[in-house]
Amino acid sequence: MIIESLLDTDLYKFTMMQCVLHQFPDAHVNYRFRCRTEGVDLSPYVDEIRAEIEHLCTLTMSEEELAYLAGLRFIKSDFVEFLSLFHLKSKYVTVQKCADMPCGIDIVIEGPWLHTILFEIPVLAIVNEVYFRRTVPVPDEKEGMDRLMQKIRWIKNEPDNGNLKISDFGTRRRFSRGWQRKVIEVLCSELGPTFFSGTSNVMYAKKYGLVPIGTMAHEYLQACQALGPRLRDSQTFGFEMWAKEYRGDLGIALSDVYGTDPFLRDFDMYFCKLFDGARHDSGDPESWGERMIMHYRANKCDPRSKTLIFSDALTIPKVIQLYRRFNHRIRLGFGVGTNLMNDLGPTPLNIVVKMVRANGQPVAKISDTPGKGMCEDETYLAYLRQVFGLDPGAPAGAAKP
Repeated sequence: MIIESLLDTDLYKFTMMQCVLHQFPDAHVNYRFRCRTEGVDLSPYVDEIRAEIEHLCTLTMSEEELAYLAGLRFIKSDFVEFLSLFHLKSKYVTVQKCADMPCGIDIVIEGPWLHTILFEIPVLAIVNEVYFRRTVPVPDEKEGMDRLMQKIRWIKNEPDNGNLKISDFGTRRRFSRGWQRKVIEVLCSELGPTFFSGTSNVMYAKKYGLVPIGTMAHEYLQACQALGPRLRDSQTFGFEMWAKEYRGDLGIALSDVYGTDPFLRDFDMYFCKLFDGARHDSGDPESWGERMIMHYRANKCDPRSKTLIFSDALTIPKVIQLYRRFNHRIRLGFGVGTNLMNDLGPTPLNIVVKMVRANGQPVAKISDTPGKGMCEDETYLAYLRQVFGLDPGAPAGAAKP
């Protein structure tokens, strides 16, 4: 089967899940699946995807896995105890053929946030691997390794590369579990800790003694739209609840749920000093980086003491371009996903699972990149844009004049 451990997921699912346990234990949410790749028909694989999800729902944490999580400085003992009793429940997820969906299938996850938050990453990994093992039964691994070794050479040959480090962020869109394992093994042996800082995948971090990497994802700040006291304050509410949970640890703030302008308005001097840095995941990365440096300076923070994490559709040439621009000006991290874990020749799938409702209310992501936002209620989306001062007819990152 594709998923054989509940640790085969991104770290931020556990960090958010712990926050949900302590801060929002009664929240109820809805997620929807989307395939953004045109011309893909997933309907022939519905039964196989269902069977894989049923298997996922039989998995529980082993004592060894629980001990590993307990050893992470930011994981609390009551959360580990909760996980010792936890398993995913298939009643919270439905997979069916749907002619109205461009990809031919509809996947809906609905239930208590605490009991559904771990579905997203393994479900995406399942869809990917089922699709590719059916459409590319004999992958060209030599081609994949040749491409990987070229990326490694680019990193090693970059002048002044002492601060150049990449991380694996590719679990959700990996070609397969086995291919991700092989890539991580090569990155460990060829780059080592000098250039390879870790992985978001908790299972492989445990297996290879790597640093597990991750803080918060879009769903966390989206849910705060419904769980906070006032919509306009939902972003600051999310940051405050995160700080309440982690007391300064895991201090990388996600910046693109409402676009850069609303983020910078809310990310004031208090948050600039409290959080270690911010993560970019949509829009122009160079413009964003320059604005973050100016923002830190304007809020009496030395940018060289802060960290920018870039994670939006990165390739190694793009990583090097950003590194050359910002090195020595601010600390840097690069989370590379699909380009590391699904680059064997065939076109990768661009698939997502996004939260669309929380406690019965619509929630939305307004992206700096057209096409990356997602909301099922256009009236709510228009209201959200108005509340955060965004021109309804302009790109998501543009403020009203």
